[in-house]
Amino acid sequence: QVQLVESGGGLVQAGGSLRLSCAASGFIFSINGMGWYRQAPGKQREWVAGITSTGTTNYANSVKGRFTISRDNAKNTLYLQMNTLKPEDTAVYYCNTRVRGSSYWGQGTQVTVSS
Repeated sequence: QVQLVESGGGLVQAGGSLRLSCAASGFIFSINGMGWYRQAPGKQREWVAGITSTGTTNYANSVKGRFTISRDNAKNTLYLQMNTLKPEDTAVYYCNTRVRGSSYWGQGTQVTVSS
């Protein structure tokens, strides 16, 4: 079965950095597009960044220039490098993929940025 397991969240001061990881299993990771989303308290889940199977990346305007999405197909792992973090980046971060028409989510990892 498809499994996505996020890790790497934590508490960081504004201006700091974190790297999130998403370990994937149960599908052919190398041929799937992947994405990162986040959900802040009281807000809807929002798309943060995406990467295609060929490595093309896209970012939400709010994180462009600060976050970098990448993938290691040999390790079946997705990453999100987050630099220059701001308090408004505080949220639970989720990785996502679609397999055979169904959308899959991990359990999320909490990122808290203190001012």
